[in-house]
Amino acid sequence: MNIRSIGEQELHAYADGRLDATSRAAVEAWLADHPEMRQAVAEWRIQGEQLHRTFDSVLDEPVPARLAEAARPSSRLPPLRMAAAIAWLAVGGVIGYQLRGTAPSQGPQPAATLARQAALAHAVFSPEIRHPVEVGAAEETHLVAWLSKRLGAELKPPRLSGQGFELVGGRLLPGEAGPVAQFMYQDGRGQRLTLYVRRDTQDSRETAFRFSQEDGIGVFYWLDGRFGYALSGELDKAELLRVATSVYRQLNP
Repeated sequence: MNIRSIGEQELHAYADGRLDATSRAAVEAWLADHPEMRQAVAEWRIQGEQLHRTFDSVLDEPVPARLAEAARPSSRLPPLRMAAAIAWLAVGGVIGYQLRGTAPSQGPQPAATLARQAALAHAVFSPEIRHPVEVGAAEETHLVAWLSKRLGAELKPPRLSGQGFELVGGRLLPGEAGPVAQFMYQDGRGQRLTLYVRRDTQDSRETAFRFSQEDGIGVFYWLDGRFGYALSGELDKAELLRVATSVYRQLNP
């Protein structure tokens, strides 16, 4: 099969979900032979999802009266100066977003951020048909060794067959403080769960289970030393807790 070359512009369009079925199939065929770009595209998709989740709601907000008044042409504000003012407001918004992590904030705490990141990663990869994971369960030894090396600690994906789920495989994801591991599980009905494992820069003594609902995705998450764990799935809370308890016990024998 002759697979045509794919350019970066088309890869970005694929990551944004803007390709038709034929073009999407061509990109997926090309990505199957370029694992390094599969990772890059996955990162673009996560970044895009994060931006949409953060800013889409702003599009529906009414324009503040003071800005609407300032945007009206008048003798006090010539058109050229008005255009410059609007451009500066736009630049200021972008700079503010880029620098959001450099100033003290009362925003989400590390544990809550963990839950949202895990849910986002679950939403991106659990629907995938051809490439739900980067390395399949058939290569579990390689998968575990690779992810353990990248995170700098020995990882052991829990066995969940007793709960009706089998390991599908896993992948490496970008995190705020370094690499993140994601393990995916699936039951006989095709229902999928993902375990998100993050290594933090500081130890935490918070070991209590917490639950979060993120756009229909349930997440049980907890911190343990320098690791954060989050089990995500579209199960009811009681069922997800049953599986999360098994995960916790296996990670803390």
